[in-house]
Amino acid sequence: MSQGLSLLFVVDPLASLKAYKDSSVAMMREAAARGHDVWACTPPALRWSSDGAGSRVQAAAVLLSLAPPSNDAHAQWYVERESGLQDLSSFDAVLMRKDPPFDLEYLYATFLLEAAQRQGTRVFNDPRALRDHNEKFAIAEFAEFAPPTLVTRDVEAIRAFLREHGDVVVKPLDGMGGMSVFRLRPDDANLNVILETITRLGERTVMAQRYIPQIKEGDKRVLLIAGQAVPYALARIPKPGETRGNLAAGGIGRAQPLSEGDREIAAALGPVLAKRGLLLVGLDVIGDYLTEVNVTSPTCFVEIAQQTGCDVAGMFIDALEGAISR
Repeated sequence: MSQGLSLLFVVDPLASLKAYKDSSVAMMREAAARGHDVWACTPPALRWSSDGAGSRVQAAAVLLSLAPPSNDAHAQWYVERESGLQDLSSFDAVLMRKDPPFDLEYLYATFLLEAAQRQGTRVFNDPRALRDHNEKFAIAEFAEFAPPTLVTRDVEAIRAFLREHGDVVVKPLDGMGGMSVFRLRPDDANLNVILETITRLGERTVMAQRYIPQIKEGDKRVLLIAGQAVPYALARIPKPGETRGNLAAGGIGRAQPLSEGDREIAAALGPVLAKRGLLLVGLDVIGDYLTEVNVTSPTCFVEIAQQTGCDVAGMFIDALEGAISR
């Protein structure tokens, strides 16, 4: 685009971001390289107010200068050029990139962003779509691609599911990064305590899925940008003795071309999700099974770019510019 845009990134505290591998930072750097203004704020900085003249959604935000990428994990990657209270309607786009968990405060942030939408602000991903697509349970809409799955808080139902399939994984619906993911077998000495703990004695709904042996080959992150699949996935391979492939759980990321199964799933889901305002989606695929649909802050831009040369951040900003211009 010939004219620079003004973009607001809603993220976790800047000091907490690992800039050498963070996808939000990769987006920021690409946007800044194209001459766009990059602002940032955290969800607590959002506010809505009204008076007799109307209402407004604002944020206490900072305008950033971005340093080039560095292999030094401790290098200062940004400088604050200015700060102040900004109307969200003054930005060409707002990008919601806050990491899970999707708790009540995250929910309230989507309400604030939706209020900004009503005033003409472009928000990506769409706040209503964020609320409508729980990253675990969203597979229910696309069950033909999912492994045998059970969502319940009923411990006895989980036991029956385990007896049927013999080897299952259980996880909470609001986790990320492999948090509280357990692999269970019928003879597990800790079965009772795990089920009691993860369901909080039947008070919390969880997901159980048949264990997929192909996890040894990696939990693949397939990125969709504006409904189109990035040509490479990042296979997150569990470390020895580990069930989880998540990078946060010590998995090793290996970029690889999409498989035929990956492409089939992406082609089926991409247009549907894009139509709902989900500009960026991260599908989790093990073997040929869809296990999650990540919409809050999909990652793996940097790892794929470093290993393949595929400019994922460039693809994303291209799509963002296109969405804004429509």
